[in-house]
Amino acid sequence: MSADRRPESTDGDAGPGAVAGLVTAPEGGAPPVSCDAVEIRPDGVEGDRYRRGDGHFQLDGCAVTLVAAEALDAVREETGIDVSDGRHRRNVVVEGFGAGLDPLLDATVAVGDALLRPTRRRPPCAHVEELAAEDGLASALRNRGGLCCDVVEPGPVAVGDAVTLREADPRTAGAAIAERLAERSSSGHE
Repeated sequence: MSADRRPESTDGDAGPGAVAGLVTAPEGGAPPVSCDAVEIRPDGVEGDRYRRGDGHFQLDGCAVTLVAAEALDAVREETGIDVSDGRHRRNVVVEGFGAGLDPLLDATVAVGDALLRPTRRRPPCAHVEELAAEDGLASALRNRGGLCCDVVEPGPVAVGDAVTLREADPRTAGAAIAERLAERSSSGHE
């Protein structure tokens, strides 16, 4: 990947991370397909079941899902269950933000050339365990099953692309502003 595709972080606290894997499933229940690159459209990932309207949990579907490489590593270490082949059924595997992806929730995140806004956690379900044929997978992914994202700006994403925080979530940004104001007033600056 060329350096010009790597977005700059505007927040020095989080990032950059990287795209460690990309996964689609062409229809509900279909085996996952690992990809080197995908196109994120306004309504989801090109070639994925949820964009086509065929996901198992369509009413509760996400345009794009993220999961942490660190979470998948922890599941493998703790349980011996290895779903690095995409059986976790999340679209984008990211590394560099911790198993829970906490810094990304409600932030604006550059993933390759796309901008995403993770809006909520995506807890694992019994269906993912059934499709992966791994008893205990849903339990192992509890609190680290990934994030649902809205698409702010579509664009191409490839394995190895940078993942950076463009705008912190409003709570973090507000706390940082309050801290700076408190420091100013305590140092006598107005």
